[in-house]
Amino acid sequence: MELIQQVPEISAYLAADDVVDHEHPVVREASARLRADTSGAHEHARAAFEFVRDAIPHSYDANDPRVTWRASDVIEQRTGVCYAKAHALVALLRAGSVPAALCYQKLDVVHGLVAVRMPDGRTWHRQDPRGNKPGVDARFSLGAERLAFSPDPKSNEMDYPVLYAEPHPKVLRALRSARDRLSLWEHLPASL
Repeated sequence: MELIQQVPEISAYLAADDVVDHEHPVVREASARLRADTSGAHEHARAAFEFVRDAIPHSYDANDPRVTWRASDVIEQRTGVCYAKAHALVALLRAGSVPAALCYQKLDVVHGLVAVRMPDGRTWHRQDPRGNKPGVDARFSLGAERLAFSPDPKSNEMDYPVLYAEPHPKVLRALRSARDRLSLWEHLPASL
């Protein structure tokens, strides 16, 4: 599948906003800790991915009722659904000067992913920081994708090819309007 940048300028995939708030001290500190233990963009990207995947539980798996959506809140509170964890990973990558995009799959509901582009490359590589559990084994890869889920075209599931510089409005609206994780589940977007 060919991935398509929503915004042609790569600088859009390094920008901060109120969701991907990589200028927030919590994000800067976490990114600096990760960079201190690595050398180069590739190692930083892998470390950021593994941190978000492993150190921030998916709120459904942890039965955590909180809904986070801002990257700094996800990192500070150590919880989030797939979209929120994607926001955190994008913020950590961008804080380390690694271009990162938000992208999505249509499964039963829309699932959030991240695409990373190494500073010396021209290719985007999708990553899934959702968090592993029995039956889910996502890995950081700049080669063959190692995502948590593979869409089943027979069930009208699909990968969306667009790489977003900012969260999709439907995703952000669902996160911001949810009182808790249970109410979020009732309003997850079914498609983009």
